[in-house]
Amino acid sequence: MAFIFTSALVLGFSGAMMPGSLLTYTIRQALANGPRAGFVIIFGHAVLELALLFLIFLGFDIVLQSREAQIGIGIVGGILLVYMGIDMIRNSLANKVKIEMDSGGSDSKGLFVSGIVISAANPYFLLWWAIIGLGFVMRSHQMLGYFGVALFFFGHILADFIWYGLVSTVVGKTRKFIKEGPYRFLIVVLGAMLVFFGGRFLWDAVTTLIS
Repeated sequence: MAFIFTSALVLGFSGAMMPGSLLTYTIRQALANGPRAGFVIIFGHAVLELALLFLIFLGFDIVLQSREAQIGIGIVGGILLVYMGIDMIRNSLANKVKIEMDSGGSDSKGLFVSGIVISAANPYFLLWWAIIGLGFVMRSHQMLGYFGVALFFFGHILADFIWYGLVSTVVGKTRKFIKEGPYRFLIVVLGAMLVFFGGRFLWDAVTTLIS
């Protein structure tokens, strides 16, 4: 039992702490909406992972591992991230972004949905669950049945909530000290990072398509 939970926690942290589109988006929203943004975003991410877990047991991992699925997800996801990144840059340069100190009015539904969409737009996230995640899930099932699977999922998603919650809290609590100029510059940098991640997904998808 301890082995399943610990391995899931360590595996979760190893993935959560790697820079990526979801972390970039979380930082951007924590700057705009405060600490709670990260928790709402990662809740959407967790719901998607739970859905994937059920789909894996139904044999959907074979579809996710297919060349066609990886190309399609890479192209659609890449275009989405590039668009989001360009939109962030454009709004920042046009002085349309600002820090909202009253985070009570932030769109929780929008943040929740974004957590799902941005995660699904990452082909490597889906492939990870179809290959690496599948192996750990099956091992957990062999050891403790469905309880082992639930324990693995809890440990894995707990790591996500801890890390993203920490990042979101630190960023959200210190945003009041950030001046407007540096804030807009940071949004441009974060937007450029999303463009980079999206471009990388597109490049990998296209090279796979023509190879």
